[in-house]
Amino acid sequence: MTDTIITVVGNLTDDPELKFLPSGVGLAKFRLASTPRVKDKDSGEWKDGEALFLSCTAFRQMAENIAESLQRGARVVVQGRLKQRSYEKDGEKRTVYELDVEEVGPSLRYATAQVKKMGRASQGQAPTRSDDPWGSPAPAAGSLEDPPF
Repeated sequence: MTDTIITVVGNLTDDPELKFLPSGVGLAKFRLASTPRVKDKDSGEWKDGEALFLSCTAFRQMAENIAESLQRGARVVVQGRLKQRSYEKDGEKRTVYELDVEEVGPSLRYATAQVKKMGRASQGQAPTRSDDPWGSPAPAAGSLEDPPF
């Protein structure tokens, strides 16, 4: 069975909600509204089409990064697995679509962003070795360790 992977561009309808599962794993939930722009043939004006609302879920470090970085109204690009869930409420069968987030980032069409890379230890991986020359900061300009060229 293959998953349905989709990419959606839209705006967060609320601030992301960060929770932690009993295992300690972070869980972020947020809703995304994607509204297409359509041109009215009669008037020639651009108008909003019908909005698509998707509930999105992210886990682990990405969940914490989302909660720290994004807020209501932020325009984002989200890619993930589309899931369908059916349930019954008040005797009526309902179906909802949700997105298990694989990647998320700010849309830079109408905004700028400052990216801050997380260290390896922050990503749940082994910390960098202290004797690794590539893992330590560069020496200050003009120091004795500068190359002679």
